Amino acid sequence: MGAALMSEGITIIVDVLRFTSAVEAATSRGAVVFPYRWADDGAQDYAESVDAALANSSQRDGPSLSPRSLLTLEPEDRVVLPSPNGATCALLAARAGSTVIASCLRNADAVGRELEDYEGLITVVACGERWPDGTLRPALEDLLGAGAVLSKLGGQPSLDARSAIAAWSDAQHRVAAAIISCSSGEELQRKGATDDVIYCSQVNVSRVVPVLINGAFRSASPGELLRNAINK
Repeated sequence: MGAALMSEGITIIVDVLRFTSAVEAATSRGAVVFPYRWADDGAQDYAESVDAALANSSQRDGPSLSPRSLLTLEPEDRVVLPSPNGATCALLAARAGSTVIASCLRNADAVGRELEDYEGLITVVACGERWPDGTLRPALEDLLGAGAVLSKLGGQPSLDARSAIAAWSDAQHRVAAAIISCSSGEELQRKGATDDVIYCSQVNVSRVVPVLINGAFRSASPGELLRNAINK
């Protein structure tokens, strides 16, 4: 994703397993999510600076990157959610000047409907995952998530966008099986997070459109997303 694209219009971040699905879960409860690039020594200080709880790496104790751990949040709860892929892409896009949206399989239709009248540039970022050595690798779940939201948008899709839409068209009737059996899905299942994989595989069950405003994702009210994009 080039900086020139990120500096224009709207950027949709897709990190199905699990960052954008976690953002969907939290904002569906009315909570506020601050993306953070790394779970490093500065994460706790940052959380304190924004009066938020820091999501931890455990799936058993408090909020974490597990979407299911965020379903107990209350309206206006504040969480810092570190993620080297989804959060990083979101922050880079915001820094470049984009209006940033978090999309996943669960809310792809809702995001597409919110943007159906938008005539500006829309960039969709399939964030991918990381190999054991830390380098980026493509991720099937994010390709399908990107295709799902792109299939709801109008305009003239690029060649890359058409490829993602074609992948989604091929897999949409067996998407749960595809996500469960993909590399990222299998990795999470080995870690005991099968319920998360199932949650993230559900398609168009959420009406939440999380928008990054003043450093945090919040559920946008109808029309708020477009007003924010136009006023930039």
